[in-house]
Amino acid sequence: MKNKIAIFDIDGTIFRSSLLIQLNFALVEYGIFPPLAKTEIDKRRLRWIDRKDTYQKYIEKVVEVFNKRIRGCHQEDFKKVGELVVQEQKNRVYTYTRELIKNLRGKYFLLAISGSPEEVVKEFNRYWKFDDCIAYRYEIDKEGFYTGKVLSNTFRNKKQTVLDYVKKYNFSLKDSIGVGDTEMDVGFLELVSQPICFNPNHGLYHIAKEKKWKIVIERKDVIYNI
Repeated sequence: MKNKIAIFDIDGTIFRSSLLIQLNFALVEYGIFPPLAKTEIDKRRLRWIDRKDTYQKYIEKVVEVFNKRIRGCHQEDFKKVGELVVQEQKNRVYTYTRELIKNLRGKYFLLAISGSPEEVVKEFNRYWKFDDCIAYRYEIDKEGFYTGKVLSNTFRNKKQTVLDYVKKYNFSLKDSIGVGDTEMDVGFLELVSQPICFNPNHGLYHIAKEKKWKIVIERKDVIYNI
């Protein structure tokens, strides 16, 4: 096991969207979720697109609707749709984090952490090959149906999740690296030696400026260090 650890958020940091959002759309498209699962978030989505509301409020609404709609779905149907989403979108990643992962591979233990469901995150990781990944987990009954109960909320509690992981596998955070894009990532960015705020939202940007954390912006085909 490698001594040094590098921790990456996935959604908006590696993947140029959110696996959760794309999965929600696909589950509606394939008839696993009802059309209401899309219309229930459309208002928040449009307000974010029109820059009248924050991305944070939009994604929180997606999580709320997703948690409600997953109850009663079968895991196999869920996984098949997740595979289709990843197959189509696995290469829609940022250049900066893609190259950073490549440069750190073999020198660091690469850990991905995501607020998206474990099934789609594991499928995404089949292509990006992190040493391990942690994701949002739901309870499944003996027949393979989701009960709606959340077993691991990585959307809300990344700091404790990382602390538990480091303790369980006897890692040190000395010389560690962390990369995130929203204030939801602050918890684990505070733990690492080298926090990198990549394309930060408003909340994370101001925290990064106050704490003097590295800020990196990727716009079109140009990467800026602030």
